[in-house]
Amino acid sequence: MTAASPLERSLARLLNYGTWLASAAIAAGLGLVAMHGSIGASHPENVSWMWLATAGIGLLILLPVMRVLLMLLFFLYRRDYRLALAAVLVLTIILTGVVLGLRTASGAAG
Repeated sequence: MTAASPLERSLARLLNYGTWLASAAIAAGLGLVAMHGSIGASHPENVSWMWLATAGIGLLILLPVMRVLLMLLFFLYRRDYRLALAAVLVLTIILTGVVLGLRTASGAAG
């Protein structure tokens, strides 16, 4: 069995703790809503707790992006510019997808 590199250990920690944090936020938000009754317009007090579950979902969505960002920083630190350029390209593709998705969603709604 080979020893894990510092990058692999950092990525494992990021994904492990990030997943646990996001899962805890989702569970706490949904648990608080459940303790106060059902979700719906007739229960506006539950909306104040849904932000916690929404934040957890947002964190789960951001974890892959944070992974690529961590890899970019690691490659720049190691002066591996070829792999850093690949990480920048991946981040650019992700950002382009987000911008196009937001633009399409706002255009469809309007």
